[in-house]
Amino acid sequence: MILYYLALTVICVLTIALFHRKVDVGFMVYLFVGAQLALTVHACANLHETELVYFSYDAIGVILLVVLSIVTIPAIIHSRIYMDRHRTSPSARATYYSSLLLLIMAMSLGYLANHIAMTWVFTEITTLSAAMLVYHHRNKLALEGTWKYIFVCAISVTFIFIGILFLSLSLMHAGSNDLSYANLLNNSANLDVFWLKLAFIFIFTGYTAKMGLFPMFTAGIDAKDKAPSPAGALLAAVLVNLGFIGIFRSYSIVSNTSVGQWSRIFMIAVALITLFVATAYMIKVRNIKRLLAYSGIEQMAIVILGMALGRVGCYAAILHLVMHSFIKSGLFFHLGQLFRVYKSKMIENMGGYFSYNPFGALVLLLGLFCITAIPPSGLFISEFMIFKTMIASGQYWLFAVVALLLTVLIWAFARIIFRIVFIPQETENKIDTPHISPWESATQIVLFLLAIYIGYGTPSILVNLINEAITVIS
Repeated sequence: MILYYLALTVICVLTIALFHRKVDVGFMVYLFVGAQLALTVHACANLHETELVYFSYDAIGVILLVVLSIVTIPAIIHSRIYMDRHRTSPSARATYYSSLLLLIMAMSLGYLANHIAMTWVFTEITTLSAAMLVYHHRNKLALEGTWKYIFVCAISVTFIFIGILFLSLSLMHAGSNDLSYANLLNNSANLDVFWLKLAFIFIFTGYTAKMGLFPMFTAGIDAKDKAPSPAGALLAAVLVNLGFIGIFRSYSIVSNTSVGQWSRIFMIAVALITLFVATAYMIKVRNIKRLLAYSGIEQMAIVILGMALGRVGCYAAILHLVMHSFIKSGLFFHLGQLFRVYKSKMIENMGGYFSYNPFGALVLLLGLFCITAIPPSGLFISEFMIFKTMIASGQYWLFAVVALLLTVLIWAFARIIFRIVFIPQETENKIDTPHISPWESATQIVLFLLAIYIGYGTPSILVNLINEAITVIS
């Protein structure tokens, strides 16, 4: 199935990019979406199977693939709305869609890759395709954001590559050279500790550019700001999952060795620094898209904290990641409506949103509650599990620090959203406000409600998949 999926994706991308004036671009996009859904159904029906040697339908890969496929549908819908509203030229539209499809394909196969080198390859492909999306507007700011993204991500994939080399040296101590995740897990007890530590540091640091963690979070902030909102939704909601899976698979190897405790301390330190950085920036942020991007940094720090707290925390981290994907994508999709009303991304130019777009304002408030883990948010459940694990393990200082930083983050986020929704603009101009159909918010409501449902009524199939995924963690 993966071979057919890969071939069809290449055909769709090349057809859109080279023959967009002669073919129906919409048809090619819908054809790809059909292939994406077919791959997802096939993966769910063939759990634990391996294809083309380098791809396996394991639990964590299938979970993230399902999440990506769900988010893909509204991303295509809102991309169509975005293109029509901005009267995008045929060539720019073709570049956008071909890059978007390539990005989705790379993320899908990156999730399913069972070999560390293959994960690295598809991570690099996401950099190239995402860069084209960031440069969509072809202006000076977009160019600046694109080069920043390429530069930082180029450094990050170099770090990952160096980490892979160190890991191969560590594996040589066990008398093997197969860098598949299964073989690395089987030989984890015999890995050379010195090279393993270096490998984990470099691999973890490399994937922070995709996941949005300290120290390489800066690339993602600019990319999500400069890219069109539907593309920004994918970067903020599901591309971070590729960074997570790279770290998760590497950590699963290290956690089963004598340096497992060391790796947990390392991850907690990175998570705390990331939370502090997110707090500092969110207090002063003036751009609504950057606000959501920094919020993603905070959420990824919570995920890493959960991973470092053992299997219960890791269960909560994966659950948190799934719900975050739906909530963050919904918020980014809603930015299209905000921009149509205010013609600006700057928070000081916004206000009185409830009077301009009442239904949209209610949806934005629901998104606020969901992303800040305030009930009925599903994230409340996963964060509660992580806090409970901290207390149960006696890490009261960690609980206190994280709780304090999250309190400040919630205040900073809520202060801005409440200002946008309720406080009138200094100079109001309701005459020029466009009519926005409530149906444009339908996808966001569905995504928010799906996250709430997963939090409070987690489907048994998802519970089983997460429990299976965390069995590799010591």
